[in-house]
Amino acid sequence: MSSDTATRLEHDSLGEMAIPSTAYYGIQTQRALDNFHISGIGINHFPNLIRAFGMVKKACAAANRKLGYLTDDKYKVIAQACDELIAGQLHESFCIDVFQGGAGTSTNMNANEVIANRALELLGFHKGEYEHLHPNDDVNLSQSTNDVYPTAVRLGVVLSHDELMKALDGLAYEFRQRGVEFADIIKLGRTQLQDAVPMTLGQEFEAFAINIREDIARGDEIVKLFREVNLGGTAVGTGINTEPEYSNLAIEELAHICGFEMVRAANLIEASWDMGAFVLYSGMLKRIAVKLSKIANDLRLLSSGPRGGLNEIALPPMQPGSSIMPGKVNPVIPEVVNQVCFQVIGNDMAVTMAAEAGQLQLNVMEPVIVYNVLSSMQLLVRAAKTLAEKCVSGIQANIEACRRHVEASVGIVTALNPYIGYEKSAALAKEALKSGRTVRELAIEKGWLTEAQLDDILDVAKLTAPRRRGRKIVAGS
Repeated sequence: MSSDTATRLEHDSLGEMAIPSTAYYGIQTQRALDNFHISGIGINHFPNLIRAFGMVKKACAAANRKLGYLTDDKYKVIAQACDELIAGQLHESFCIDVFQGGAGTSTNMNANEVIANRALELLGFHKGEYEHLHPNDDVNLSQSTNDVYPTAVRLGVVLSHDELMKALDGLAYEFRQRGVEFADIIKLGRTQLQDAVPMTLGQEFEAFAINIREDIARGDEIVKLFREVNLGGTAVGTGINTEPEYSNLAIEELAHICGFEMVRAANLIEASWDMGAFVLYSGMLKRIAVKLSKIANDLRLLSSGPRGGLNEIALPPMQPGSSIMPGKVNPVIPEVVNQVCFQVIGNDMAVTMAAEAGQLQLNVMEPVIVYNVLSSMQLLVRAAKTLAEKCVSGIQANIEACRRHVEASVGIVTALNPYIGYEKSAALAKEALKSGRTVRELAIEKGWLTEAQLDDILDVAKLTAPRRRGRKIVAGS
């Protein structure tokens, strides 16, 4: 029999199964692989989740050793196996579908089995020889899925958060650079898709940057909630099968391993079922998505044309836009960002419904909560980087189109309000639109303002910031 087809026999409370002899996972993982053919996406799609499990299992092993329940030899090989997970090794052995019943038990046992079998190798034994080191009795010692899984998934979010914030910061930086570059380009501001008042293109892009940086600040605050964990609560938060000192010891070890301050929840029973941190963080991800989608919409509008639209900016041409219209180039990068944002918004609804579905002392829907939050984070990271690198960094301003829109608009009549009043300003706007003449020439013709006064009032550069108006001009004076 070749090594590719060789198997080993393992058993659990339901019976026996043949497991590939080379597999680091065991029988409970195999049952999950057989039972959950759902999405085709394995939990190893999220490397930080696997790394977090390695950290949690190592912390628990260290606490058990300190309390005298785990020998130094067993601790050493368990810790080494966990270090390999943390370093990104053995992740291919975590192939259970992200959609799974059992409140994460399959994922926890996947970790227990992989760590146990790797530890057995380090001890010089074969995979599956659990009489020497057992997935449950040794790797899962003093633990339950119901405290290990929530702790690991929270840490997985914390580990992934920094990458998301860096991607958003990079996008904000590119918008800020365009804001500086376009600082002196006058353009027409618009409200409700109608002409409003002059502004600069730089101001528009600076606002995009500030908008994103607001969410970086909010995200850094909200993610701190995930540092409060229920490790040591075991099944329902009462800490059954643990020593009184175990919870604090394990969390202290976890903080040392992961490099973040981790805090024991004030009430482990409540912390075992509460999904509030996920709801809040997912809501923040939705907020980011809503904002990014709005910005993507603006970029598509501002670049519309090139002849029949606003054409105030030009996006970098990334690929031909049509199979039938030669020369057409579409705003494909903002379009894909829009689609990512729609997905993230939908993911948030799934998180909301799953968080509400918790019952009594456990929320069994946590796997789908974790999947949607981590998935949204990955999507937003990639979308932000793509938008920054393939779109915003190469945006060019169409200076002449920007100025032409300002000069042709009656929106500048707003600047006359403080000097001739709203009624006369509205009359000027109406007549200008009807006749095709400019606001300037009509105001002079009616004798409401002088040419010199209009030169000062309608200086478009002065219309983009607050200014002292001085003495109110009386009409006809």
